[in-house]
Amino acid sequence: MITLASDFGSPYPAAMKGVILQHSDARLVDVSHDLPRQDVRAAAFWLREVLPHFPPAVHLVVVDPGVGTDRNALAIRAGEHVFVAPDNGVALPAARRLAADIDVFELAVENPASATFHGRDVFAPWAATIHDAGADTLAALDGVTPTDDYAIERFPDPVLEADSAEGEVLVVDDFGNVITNIPGRILDSVDMVRVGDLRVPVGHTFAAVGIGAKVVTVGSHENVELAVNRGRGDEAFSLEPGDRVRLSW
Repeated sequence: MITLASDFGSPYPAAMKGVILQHSDARLVDVSHDLPRQDVRAAAFWLREVLPHFPPAVHLVVVDPGVGTDRNALAIRAGEHVFVAPDNGVALPAARRLAADIDVFELAVENPASATFHGRDVFAPWAATIHDAGADTLAALDGVTPTDDYAIERFPDPVLEADSAEGEVLVVDDFGNVITNIPGRILDSVDMVRVGDLRVPVGHTFAAVGIGAKVVTVGSHENVELAVNRGRGDEAFSLEPGDRVRLSW
């Protein structure tokens, strides 16, 4: 299996698939091609939450604002999984979720046809090659060099106190749910929190409050979410990725 994830929308992913299928009979699975455009941190968050649910695979990840520059192309081995991605940290959180110890390799980039479409000209061919060779033989492939010099994407740490927490909005999903970096465990014995000047109930589900009402809950990623039952939390709380969030109780 080769999974594909990008911020390309359509039709660019089809070109990557075409290149792969010229060289491999791998099963191709689209994760998403609607990751937030050129937002490496948001892509890293979503991939960390999604890709560990897959069986062993080669994961082709292309969210690459630095395409055509001197940033490297990487293969990252995490257990039986291999990530093929630009060296901007986008694949590191998912790889580290899959394996405590990872191996990182620089991939040779030789005369791509386009400086603006390395997904097709660099990463897709490498994904096909690595898939057919197998993760165990990665280090022996021509053009693959071990490296310990690579970009790391780290999510910001929240500040946790006995009666408050301050963090940051990591992403907003398509439903408008505001996902923070604040761990959900802080709400274990809390029924009501203050979000800025708003008093908001804590609920285990979105439907713990009436339709259109605000709620603070814990998402499947185990982080605090600010939401509205059948509405948009980003609009109700006036928040977007990168904004600071303070909770108190």
